[in-house]
Formats: sequence, structure tokens, C-alpha cells
Amino acid sequence: MIIQKYQQPVFNYIGRMVGERELALDFSQEVFLKVYASLGSYRPQYKFSTWLFKIASNAVIDHWRKRKVPTLSLDQQPDDAEDHCPIQVPDENPSVVRQFELRELRQKIDAAIDKLPPSLRELFVWRHINGLSYEEMAEIKDLPLGTVKNRIFQAKEMLKRLLEEPA
Repeated sequence: MIIQKYQQPVFNYIGRMVGERELALDFSQEVFLKVYASLGSYRPQYKFSTWLFKIASNAVIDHWRKRKVPTLSLDQQPDDAEDHCPIQVPDENPSVVRQFELRELRQKIDAAIDKLPPSLRELFVWRHINGLSYEEMAEIKDLPLGTVKNRIFQAKEMLKRLLEEPA
């Protein structure tokens, strides 16, 4: 039941953070194994999803520690921009033309999200893709609520600027 309910949100979060579908699938599986193994330490007075995403966040942090995360200038396109293949979620039966338009828009948004610094991207994905509350994010990251709100605002402003740039 836990996997059925949280598999897609956890996969979406990890996928956005690591940028590789296969790696996200592996990490998602590892997260659910850790959750299962740690169920005895879960405290019911806290929201389960918060605890679950804390474990997922720690898995991503461990990944970043083991692997130097490449940094990109927000003013410069990456060298491998044409090879970059973001994770896409299919829509419900739109026309072929609409599918093409939506795909182009999604690629532009994904590319903009990928350009966000990891600390902003993580919170933005949790809030706007996984639907976590500010309070849940503050608890997961052990940050003041105001800091979380500020970073979400910064991420939105940075995305707005990135999306308004000419192609």
C-alpha cells in the first residue's frame, strides 16, 4: 500500500533531482527498502510522507556527496544540451500537434528547472510537483519556515527569468 501510494511522487522527486530515469528508478527502490527496514523507527505523531521524503532527500544528498554534481552557468547553455533528455510524463490523448507543443513546452520547463541550483530545485519540485506543504519541507530539511518560503520564491523568480529568455 505504501509503494502504491507514494511510488510516483518519490520517483518524480528523485528523477527531478538526479536527472536520470534509470538512476531514479534504482533510488526509488532503495528508498522503499530503507522505509520498510526502518518502519520500526517511524513515529506516528509525524506525517508519514514527511518521514518518507526525508529518507528520499537523504538518498539524493548521499548521491551528490559521492558524485560531484556538475554546475552550470545560468547564462550559458550546457555543451550537451542536444543530448539532454528530461523525464517526460505523457498527457491524456491530446492531438498530435498539441502533443508536439506540450513536449516543446515541457522540455523548456525541464531545462529551466535543471538550471536551478540544487537547493532551490529540490524545494520547488517538492512544492509544485509533489505538492508538499511549506511546513513539511521545513521539517524534512530542518530549515526555518521563512527560509523555505523564500527559496521557493527565489526558484519561481529564477524560473520566470529563464523561461522568458529567447530560445
